[in-house]
Amino acid sequence: MDFSLLKAEGQGWLEAGKGAVVPAAAMGVAVRPLAQWHWFRHSIPVAIFTLLLLYLSARSLGTLSGCGSWTQACIREGPPPFQVQQESGALVASEREELPCLEPQGKLGRMMRPFRASLNPPGDIELSQYLAGWRELVNFLTPLGSIFTFATSEAFTKVTALEARVHGPDAEHYWSLEAMAAWELQAGLVERPGTVLQDSSQSSGSRTLLLLHRALRWSQLCLHRVATGTIRGPDAGTQCSDAYRTALGPHHPWFVRQAARLAFLAFPGRRRLLELACPGTTEAKARFALARAAGTLENVYNRTEGLLAERGLLRLA
Repeated sequence: MDFSLLKAEGQGWLEAGKGAVVPAAAMGVAVRPLAQWHWFRHSIPVAIFTLLLLYLSARSLGTLSGCGSWTQACIREGPPPFQVQQESGALVASEREELPCLEPQGKLGRMMRPFRASLNPPGDIELSQYLAGWRELVNFLTPLGSIFTFATSEAFTKVTALEARVHGPDAEHYWSLEAMAAWELQAGLVERPGTVLQDSSQSSGSRTLLLLHRALRWSQLCLHRVATGTIRGPDAGTQCSDAYRTALGPHHPWFVRQAARLAFLAFPGRRRLLELACPGTTEAKARFALARAAGTLENVYNRTEGLLAERGLLRLA
């Protein structure tokens, strides 16, 4: 993408020499304050997307989650918790009331159904249902803002890679998380912890699922906090930014963390997110529905966390 922000008229920036950019006011050019604000407000998403595009074109997000030469300030992963505490407390709404967004064809219902089905094998995760749930989660999150578009584009790539294994020649070993992990460990297909891959498409299924697992935690925390945040408390952007720092930030290099921080400046407000999640209902009911969806994601996360911990796979990336 062309990173030229320098159409001088009405934007307040000029080229001064080869490659240098200075404020137009410093060169004696008058700029209207309204035009400056208009440029700033509309340039944030463009700048964010360009930074992320440049970064992702060099390496995939999954590859750079380790500590390598590209990391300016890489934070190594500490001891991961075995399970997270249940956070999806009850909201004021009737559990017997089925809202349209929670029905099988509703926005949240389409996402919750396969994730719930992935829990059917006792003590395991059925991968085909887990990946179907992720596809619906991507469809749900993408319209919510540029930061979700960035995250879900990466998730979509990993979902596709795992689906190729689930339906590939070794499908018998990829029907569930436990079966996949056992076979890949026995066959020597699992990378050593901290390995930086030049081609993320060659990643083991276990590593790919770990990266999806962390992204699921971010999505769950963000949706839960949007659903349960107080009216006078932090806004949705702050809450989801905090969720990013908790779930994904420790595994990302400095550059990605800074790009994410900027992206949250353009994050939609809580009311807008609730309208998109559960349209045509009251805010209280939309909060209730979103909390239920977040609770489903949390159940899937907790079981996956336990299975990965038992196999020693939480530090693969």
